Amino acid sequence: MTKKQTWSDRFETSLHPVIAVFNASIGFDIELIEYDLTGSIAHAKMLGYTGIITPEEAQTLIKGLEEIRQEYRDGNFNPGVDQEDVHFAVERRLTEIVGDVGKKLHTGRSRNDQVGTDIRLYLRDQIQQIQGLLRNWQQALLNHAENHIETLIPGYTHLQRAQPISLAHHLMAYCQMAQRDWERLSQIYDRTNISPLGCGALAGTTFPIDRHFSAKELGFASVYENSLDGVSDRDFAIEFLCASSLIMVHLSRISEELILWASQEFSFITLKDNCSTGSSIMPQKKNPDIPELVRGKTGRVFGHLQGLLTIMKGLPLAYNKDLQEDKEGIFDTVDTVKGCLTAMTILLSEGLEFRISRLEEAVNEDFSNATDVADYLASKGVPFREAYNLVGKVVKTSLGAGKLLKDLTIEEWQQLHPAFETDIYQAIAPKQVVSARNSYGGTGFEQIKQAITNLKNKM
Repeated sequence: MTKKQTWSDRFETSLHPVIAVFNASIGFDIELIEYDLTGSIAHAKMLGYTGIITPEEAQTLIKGLEEIRQEYRDGNFNPGVDQEDVHFAVERRLTEIVGDVGKKLHTGRSRNDQVGTDIRLYLRDQIQQIQGLLRNWQQALLNHAENHIETLIPGYTHLQRAQPISLAHHLMAYCQMAQRDWERLSQIYDRTNISPLGCGALAGTTFPIDRHFSAKELGFASVYENSLDGVSDRDFAIEFLCASSLIMVHLSRISEELILWASQEFSFITLKDNCSTGSSIMPQKKNPDIPELVRGKTGRVFGHLQGLLTIMKGLPLAYNKDLQEDKEGIFDTVDTVKGCLTAMTILLSEGLEFRISRLEEAVNEDFSNATDVADYLASKGVPFREAYNLVGKVVKTSLGAGKLLKDLTIEEWQQLHPAFETDIYQAIAPKQVVSARNSYGGTGFEQIKQAITNLKNKM
């Protein structure tokens, strides 16, 4: 540990070595260094613009900060625990480079508004990167959807065969989820894009700073109207973790389905070698590791959301050291979401194939067209509830005879109700069943084509 203590002459001794390690955040907040340097450069420009320091001093600070940036990028700036956090590490190194003028950088700000600025700059950047990955994920889904508009798949409710649907319709549901994720992040971006810089420790500053100048330099849309709120607000971070949790919910749901579809019991997809692994003792197996990992990693993102909510729920205004604990969860969430989106996009794009013949068999081996028999009778003037009850009896009778609905003779149909005619066979054919559901947002082929076009127009 350095012999020079971090704090003012108020303190007579340095921190205990164990406490110094416990207190330090440099091990993880070094992630923010580029953003800290960018924020400090904007602050230095503002100090020069307002005359708080001379223009020459401002330029000296900016040059020194850019030198630190290059040192970091070159791997030559690696502060340790004795630096406590990234903010002190930068300021100390700056003073080493430019001399005493480096000590003027912190004029008119606190670490409280400084770290708040850094985390917002970081999240703004990461939100845009995640939105780009969401677009890639949507495109992978869309590519399959466009190729499988007339490929049918059993639709399920309660994990029981319900009605046949287009495979494209199923995949487009996840496209819509991803679109909401993208839009949600856009809204959170707006609430992240507010500058706390200049709020000071909690009450502002006596120096004649120009918060709007530094905000404009950093691309912020506005500034916090209340300095207490500015340094203590983490709503935007909670919202980001919530949005990330929903992204993971959606990825986990399709992961569960892909795991089921890859099983021998379903056999709806085949996993390619580049996106699956084997067993250490069972040579015949192909394991769906990617969707299983995504399903498992979802829990850690949920945990980070719960963790930050718990941190915030009892904090009095304004800044408290508890807020140091917000960063690791945010960093890990960003890495997890980006990693999962990337892996799932590769899996959909390159790592699986739909087994068309098996899907065709699946939609022809059940009673998922039963609702269409009821609709058929209703179209002939039979009250729907009466038709519904009658079809229940038809299914029961067919099961007892070991037949599917398509296997019943016209005589058997007409014994059940005289309204049945030979067109019943066309009405309950799987492709007709799907095509006929042409209500807006339905699985009808024309509706799916329109849905694809509509989504493309948003992307």
